[in-house]
Amino acid sequence: QVQLVESGGGLVQAGGSLRLSCAASGWTFSSYAMGWFRQAPGKERQFVAAISRFGGKTTAADTVKGRFTISRDNANNTVYLQMNSLKPEDTAVYYCAAAQRDWVPIQRSAYDYWGQGTQVTVSS
Repeated sequence: QVQLVESGGGLVQAGGSLRLSCAASGWTFSSYAMGWFRQAPGKERQFVAAISRFGGKTTAADTVKGRFTISRDNANNTVYLQMNSLKPEDTAVYYCAAAQRDWVPIQRSAYDYWGQGTQVTVSS
């Protein structure tokens, strides 16, 4: 059974850091590009960052470039999102997702599997 489980969310003050993790099981992790998306209340789910199957290529939304870093550990079937210099506008539920693609997709529709999400709240 394919499963993605996010962890590491929480409440942090502006300027602080959090590291999100997403543990995958039930499939060959290295066969999938991985992405992070977020959804704030009343807004659409938006792309945050993505990484290729073996980690050689990454991409990130302009709103988080220079602050967020995506990485993966294929030996442990886990993808990470290191978030630094957090801002109140980063507050959202963060989702990891898996796409069986050879490129690094940024579109929601390209992703095949999704986790349940983890809440990140940044206070001002």
